[in-house]
Amino acid sequence: MRWYTKAGLIRAAVAFGLTIALLLGVGGIMALMPGRSYRGELPPLTPPQEQYRDRLKQDIEAIAGLGEHNHVYYENLLQTEAYLEGRFAEAGYAVRRQEYPIGDRIFTNLDVEIPGTEKPEEIVVIGAHYDSVTGSPGANDNGSGAAAVLALADRFAGTAPKRTLRFVEFVNEEPPFAWTPEMGSWVYAKRSRQENEKIVAMLSLETMGYYSDSPGSQTYPLGLLNQVYPITGNFIGFIGNLPSGGLVRRAVKRFRQSVQFPSEGAILPDAVPGAGWSDHWSFWQEGYPAIMVTDTAPFRYPYYHTEEDTPDKVDCDRLSRVVFGLEAVVADLAGVALEGIGNRE
Repeated sequence: MRWYTKAGLIRAAVAFGLTIALLLGVGGIMALMPGRSYRGELPPLTPPQEQYRDRLKQDIEAIAGLGEHNHVYYENLLQTEAYLEGRFAEAGYAVRRQEYPIGDRIFTNLDVEIPGTEKPEEIVVIGAHYDSVTGSPGANDNGSGAAAVLALADRFAGTAPKRTLRFVEFVNEEPPFAWTPEMGSWVYAKRSRQENEKIVAMLSLETMGYYSDSPGSQTYPLGLLNQVYPITGNFIGFIGNLPSGGLVRRAVKRFRQSVQFPSEGAILPDAVPGAGWSDHWSFWQEGYPAIMVTDTAPFRYPYYHTEEDTPDKVDCDRLSRVVFGLEAVVADLAGVALEGIGNRE
């Protein structure tokens, strides 16, 4: 968890005031999302969702099975990197490596790309970090997100999107690199800005695999959002800052149209605790629209940043439904006809 300096506490207080203004002053804009969140019993998995489930389970077990993989357990990090690179290559992609040094070690972001057919200069990025926090094997944080990127890359391989579509595995999201120039996603976003790349949307897939049907299983920062959002942690969340509000609404709308699974969207000031706790934050720093897709991590997941964040804690049945819904979101953002990516029944 992040410890706040005096300046940080002042920013949090300002964010608290902005949050109240948003909730009370303009009628709850944070919760005003298109469509309605699904309620009720989940239907049986469809065959494509079953395929997602099986592949996600396999990849999460492979990633977390190495144990800790980070700057401390550097060899494990390199093995994770090699596994992800191999999976991209297996799907037919040419993998690009963005390497950068920290001390005497090299750290690497991996990305693959499908060039756009009509608007190739407009880029949609789907990304997740693959390092684990010190002291944890990182099955949910963030094996679930890294595996979801692989699953979506598999699914879109061979398609012809109107916009350029990129799938990225970022290194060094966890401390001590979080919110620093050595954070992998910030290295990536800075390069994109320096090269004048036009990233029109970025989805950060972060800690997505834990769900509970118990009332009270969901908490929120600031002690206020539970007046607006559910207190049962059975939904996936789409989180953005104010400039990314349109992207949040578009993603939520398409997700709700495409899959029967509970979902919530929130548009929050950057300084609200939790709002910027992943790789989307890096893209905000460079002025790009970006959102986080998450199960809300420490506000729900009891094994967050512990040695018990193991594959058996990840609900791959529900995660597969989320990824199925994200498939439609990505198709909408990139301009891919759903029939072009196979049977969705």
